[in-house]
Amino acid sequence: MKKLSTIVAGAAVGLLALTACGQEGTPEVGGEGEGQAEAPEYTVAEDVDLSDSETWEAANSAGTLKVGVKMDQPGLGNTEPGSDTPAGFDIEIAKITAAALGFAPDQIEWVETVSANREPFLQQGNVDLVVATYTINDERKKVVDFAGPYYVAGQDLLVAADSDIAGPDDLAGSTVCSVDGSTPAQNITDEYPDAELVTYDTYSKCVTDLQSGSVDAVTTDDAILRGYAAQYEGEFKVAGEPFTEEPYGIGMPKDDQALRDAVNDALEASMEDGTWTEAFEYTLGDASEVEQPTVDRY
Repeated sequence: MKKLSTIVAGAAVGLLALTACGQEGTPEVGGEGEGQAEAPEYTVAEDVDLSDSETWEAANSAGTLKVGVKMDQPGLGNTEPGSDTPAGFDIEIAKITAAALGFAPDQIEWVETVSANREPFLQQGNVDLVVATYTINDERKKVVDFAGPYYVAGQDLLVAADSDIAGPDDLAGSTVCSVDGSTPAQNITDEYPDAELVTYDTYSKCVTDLQSGSVDAVTTDDAILRGYAAQYEGEFKVAGEPFTEEPYGIGMPKDDQALRDAVNDALEASMEDGTWTEAFEYTLGDASEVEQPTVDRY
């Protein structure tokens, strides 16, 4: 079993102030928060025994927990130039979870995971968990399992600062960019067919196209878009209010009930003991108006 130790969270990212604009708890563009220079610390559990979980057993034997994360989403999962460690709220949630499962920071292997390969990576054993702005939905539940949700975001639009697009009803005749295999991309196809959809494997490519004027809008969850708006302050704005609900969950291999229960326990404990709030404020800003979601033990 693993020796008791302390996890020190990864490098700080730009903090985003929060307002109650749109969805409660939505990160709003702003400057750095105050009093958040110190990274949260998470105690690694000792004497963990999840022998009923094949996924945990294999990770424990290898001494490494492989976690799929995004690496191009400021505030959530992002790797800055020159850094080899991702940072953001998803990363902190992954560290909280890993600590509860008995894994110290040097036992986490971060695996870049884009929207289209999250299910295949879990099915093929490329990763043990996915914490990557991963919306829980019934279609995905057919092939993978979820713990959580640990946050509820909402789909929105990122547009140029001088754009007339104020919401999804203004998208007819416009070119909208999202990523392959994402819920927001499917929503545009299903609900706003008069818009032309362009997809890539990462949102950063969409943002590059928005900068060049090749697309009129980028769509995904509001938390992600506000991270980009803050990163490129003055160039972009988030249009209107969120028009869907996107519950973020931690993905894992199908039918690993023991692992799902343990991760749900870890999420609930983090909300009760304040570590969830510490992680949020360290990465996304003031959590005073944020409503923590209720874990769904389906």
